[in-house]
Amino acid sequence: MPLFATVNPADKVALLNSVAVIARAAGEIELFYYRTDTVTFTKMDGSIVTSADQAADNYIVQNLNLLTPNIPVVAEESFEAGNIPDISCGRFWLVDSLDGTKEFVNNSIDFTVNIGLIWDGIPILGALHTPENGIVWGGILGEGAWEESKDGTRKIITVRKSHPDKLTIVASRNHYSLELDGYIRNMHVKKILLRGSALKFALLARGDADIYLRTSPTMEWDTAAGHALLLAAGGTMTKFDGSQLDYGKPKFLNDHFIARGR
Repeated sequence: MPLFATVNPADKVALLNSVAVIARAAGEIELFYYRTDTVTFTKMDGSIVTSADQAADNYIVQNLNLLTPNIPVVAEESFEAGNIPDISCGRFWLVDSLDGTKEFVNNSIDFTVNIGLIWDGIPILGALHTPENGIVWGGILGEGAWEESKDGTRKIITVRKSHPDKLTIVASRNHYSLELDGYIRNMHVKKILLRGSALKFALLARGDADIYLRTSPTMEWDTAAGHALLLAAGGTMTKFDGSQLDYGKPKFLNDHFIARGR
């Protein structure tokens, strides 16, 4: 398998542009359900899923398979339905068609479409879309990151240099815990932003926050797109011990992590 660095940059850009189009189209599917009644189900683990998740999942998987037929797709809803592809080749897509389902059913804007490409355990390309406001964020490792507005206008984004005595922390609105609070209390915090879904990665990537800590469980499809975006924008993301957060683990379950700007 070739190294990602040897892939033609123009091909990388074309691939990300195509993925951004898929993410937008999936977002339109979700908005149809968002603005009408959507059917909600409870999974075996007690979490919820909606008909919007399932419809968008089907659309994304089908179109990624057409776009890159030799790269398997691991998508949350398909995976939980028992469709688990062989990822031994080291390259695969990770998809969360609707990240932030609680936000979605509560009519919050903090839900996202997440599509990330993994190459040898590293997220190297990602598109993250917030359907309600029409923004898409995209990034390629080594090639930079951008933000695209609803009208298609793009601007380059980068992480900001943090001030250690005036940190802006972004954390999960639905998963703020005593353990997380203990970490935050040991920092010099100016502001805490509580937001839902992978949108937190976009806030880091565009320089609106400095650190995102997570001490509650996440799956690889929750973080792959945002992680790729953050790396492309000049940020970092590691386990709490500073080691690399790898992808392609047997159960696709992440360790606790800390994502940073600069």
